[in-house]
Amino acid sequence: MSSHRSFDLTTLSLPDTYKLLASAVTPRPIAWITTLDAHGRPNAAPFSFFNVISSDPPLFCVGFSAAPDREGKDTLANIRASGELVINLVSEELAEAMNITATDAPRGLDELVIAGLEIAPSEVVLPPRIAASPVSIECRTFQWIETGGSSTVLIARGERLHIRRDVFADEERLYIDNAKLNLIGRMGGAGDYMRTRDTFTIPRIAWKDFPKK
Repeated sequence: MSSHRSFDLTTLSLPDTYKLLASAVTPRPIAWITTLDAHGRPNAAPFSFFNVISSDPPLFCVGFSAAPDREGKDTLANIRASGELVINLVSEELAEAMNITATDAPRGLDELVIAGLEIAPSEVVLPPRIAASPVSIECRTFQWIETGGSSTVLIARGERLHIRRDVFADEERLYIDNAKLNLIGRMGGAGDYMRTRDTFTIPRIAWKDFPKK
């Protein structure tokens, strides 16, 4: 018997594909996205199919699922309409508030108020930042990828980066202390997350230092 089980992702059902990918590709960072609707009302929702994909230009990808629990969410519609969003990262102390904003609340309801979160004005986009987030990135739409399936992928370009001063190990040299950042990552279970304080270091080896046969 093979040591691995193989799955045909071209024929696997959508629920099973999601179940396996969301459980196997972990941990995932969380994009806690704030947007504004057409009436100027703020909205917040977390998305874990997310990452930075380029530094030149600074680009971020976010995958939006068409799962039933997303039907009432305004994030995708708001970004399509305005082209603007703020990606806030989630520290452990904000985990409960983030979880509240993940609820399938009625359209137009301000999850930020329900979660007791304060907002801060952005500098170049209209959606506000989550004030307590250690890192916030003001973004505009760079590209939409229509997958042909039930998901939509946004490529967003970062235009302003806000980092809380107390998470720097050396602000002058732009060194961040990841333990102070204390971000959480998304795991596979319905409500499973991980802490990012338990880290280890492997020095990068230059080719000239590799043992030669």
